[in-house]
Amino acid sequence: MNRIALITGATSGIGRATAKILSQNNFDVIITGRRKELLEDLEKEIKLESSSKIYILNFDVRNKEEVDSAIDSLPKEWKNIDVLVNNAGLAVGLNHIQDGVIDDWERMIDTNVKGLLYVSRKIVPIMVEKKHGHIVNIGSTAGKEAYENGNVYCGTKHAVDAITKGMRIDMLKDKIKVTAINPGMVETEFSIVRFKGDKEKASKAYKGFTPLYGNDVADAILYVVTRPEHVCINDMIITATAQANSLYKIVE
Repeated sequence: MNRIALITGATSGIGRATAKILSQNNFDVIITGRRKELLEDLEKEIKLESSSKIYILNFDVRNKEEVDSAIDSLPKEWKNIDVLVNNAGLAVGLNHIQDGVIDDWERMIDTNVKGLLYVSRKIVPIMVEKKHGHIVNIGSTAGKEAYENGNVYCGTKHAVDAITKGMRIDMLKDKIKVTAINPGMVETEFSIVRFKGDKEKASKAYKGFTPLYGNDVADAILYVVTRPEHVCINDMIITATAQANSLYKIVE
């Protein structure tokens, strides 16, 4: 019998790759995101590639009422969620703190921190009640050190790191596994969003070296959620070979 995984931010990048790889490895998947048409495209693709079941939830993690309503609407057979992948996240803007755009800050805080909390608050009680479950929070190397112009984005990912540690402690007695996956530079829509649609600027972020791809991170997520019951991978940092951390990389 397949386990059930809910993946936020499944419309692109890491989330999309994760939905696909889990569906190919004995998981039924609940795919969530803001762009319904992309969720529907992913649903069709998964149905062609595997026999796993798929369920779409179209909502914005920043909106608590939407989160609550969407998860409450799940049919009974989909409510028994085994794995939650808190993937939805973004970086917007790249400014010194004194030049920061308040709207950018709020989007990052609302998505990366509050969105993760809203979704977790709905799913965690289900896991606690049955004394079984696994939460995977997608952090970043930016949550391990700060870098110039990263200020608020780094702050949100440091928050994810701390929240993950707190979750693990709070639910230890309930046998809930909690894992942080912290990727370095991944070539997804990340830089396009950060540069507010400027594809030329975004493409330069990955020039001169081979970055990570969504599949690389999805591979790691599959690994951690398929360990034996007595094994929990607490924290994983993944970078491209050309990248040491958020601050250092080799560009040829």
